[in-house]
Amino acid sequence: MDDLLDVENKRMADSLASKVTRLKSLALDIDKDAEEQNRYLDGMDSDFLSVTGLLTGSVKRFSTMARSGRDNRRLLCAMSVALVLIFFILYYLVSRAGT
Repeated sequence: MDDLLDVENKRMADSLASKVTRLKSLALDIDKDAEEQNRYLDGMDSDFLSVTGLLTGSVKRFSTMARSGRDNRRLLCAMSVALVLIFFILYYLVSRAGT
């Protein structure tokens, strides 16, 4: 009877050890994936900071132009309409290319 219990106990211990090994492997894979995603997000953060700097400069120039004389306001209006049209044309082209 004791031999049967020992065999059953060893079988269960081996089963538990294999489950622990699989969980450890899974935890290490999750850790590796999390580190890769953190590196990716750090890279995106620096990209967004550089874009923010570019947009800030553009907004400053745009507002300076808007505050100046009437001729510049006409130019500003024309540029705004042109940018909106370009955006819609690009959107149309990209949507056609996707289908």
